[in-house]
Amino acid sequence: MSTSSFKFEKSKQSLMERLFEPPAVGRMSPVAKLVAYSLLIFWSIFVIFPIYWVVITAFKDAAAVNQGPYYIPFVDFQPNLDAWRVHFTQDPNCDLVSIGRQLFLLVHNLFAFIVSPIVKIAPMEPAICKTYLAFTNSLVIGIAATALCVSIGSMAAYALARVQYRPKFGNIVMFVALTLCVIVATSYAGIPWYVSSAVALALFFLLARAFGKHFKGTVGNGDILFWIISQRILPPIVVIIPIYMMFQAVGLLDTHLALIIVYAVANLPIVVWLMHDFFASLPIELEESAQLDGCSRFGIFWEIVLPLTRPGLAATTLLTLILNWNEYLFAVFLSTSKSQTMPIMVAAKNAGEKGILWWEMCAIIVVMIIPVIFMAILLQRFINKGVLMGAVKG
Repeated sequence: MSTSSFKFEKSKQSLMERLFEPPAVGRMSPVAKLVAYSLLIFWSIFVIFPIYWVVITAFKDAAAVNQGPYYIPFVDFQPNLDAWRVHFTQDPNCDLVSIGRQLFLLVHNLFAFIVSPIVKIAPMEPAICKTYLAFTNSLVIGIAATALCVSIGSMAAYALARVQYRPKFGNIVMFVALTLCVIVATSYAGIPWYVSSAVALALFFLLARAFGKHFKGTVGNGDILFWIISQRILPPIVVIIPIYMMFQAVGLLDTHLALIIVYAVANLPIVVWLMHDFFASLPIELEESAQLDGCSRFGIFWEIVLPLTRPGLAATTLLTLILNWNEYLFAVFLSTSKSQTMPIMVAAKNAGEKGILWWEMCAIIVVMIIPVIFMAILLQRFINKGVLMGAVKG
């Protein structure tokens, strides 16, 4: 047997071979590694630099912002807290004592809202810190709307992935026509909405039972899913005026409930569309085995399907929270003072007589991005896991 060395030994390789050939299976060559890491470093700088610019600008004054592009603290400029003082010290209601008192008032008002149908408790109207009010409004509205949207959207997506629907197209047209009749009767005839809705609902059931069997055309789950996502394709500016008039009629303008409902409905198509793919990729044999053991449909969804789709659920929750947290258009039209969110405050705080005050705006933006970063870190461990990790073990 020959004892001569093979060509792929390092001592026998040329310089070009050592640079362009991988040293082992599953590893990159030095040149490929250099190119890959260079692109990753460039892209990371490209993505992180705007956030870095916002953070350092929050610690600048007017001179440091207007005199030139200074990027290195303590070298190019001297950091200061002028932008933070504008938001948190110049307002007499933003000190720690006032914020502590406002926490008590918020809890009192929440309790008053819950028990008001039973016991008459008048809510308090505190002189509250505007920054603190906008932050708590965004926190309450964003989390509540996200929880409502993800819970309803996940159940809808699971139903579309596992249950086959065949509604008659004629019944759908009939329902839409009766809905238009309710709108006309309420708006022009002065009939109360609950009376016209009850009559229309009774007529729909009677007509569907009488004529539904004669309709031949049906729609499937794919048609329903496309119709749901098409609602998100529609620009929000198209529907904002009807939504404003609707909430004005029911007295919900400038309330948390109005923004929670609108945010949840606006982002529901995204949740349904994303979660449908995760549910459809699960092996149906797991659910069939659970059904043989006597588990209900909701039990299968709660005990088996949701734990296996936690990575997708975490990613969908994070995306929905970001969309709710950054929403601006609906908040502009539906909130005036009590339920203003952080994007509204950022826009209102910056357009002064001398133009946009970048350093003050960046201080608010830093406060605004902290909860989203915290939520991303919290959900990161779920996103990194595989969808079916451990699903078919033992």
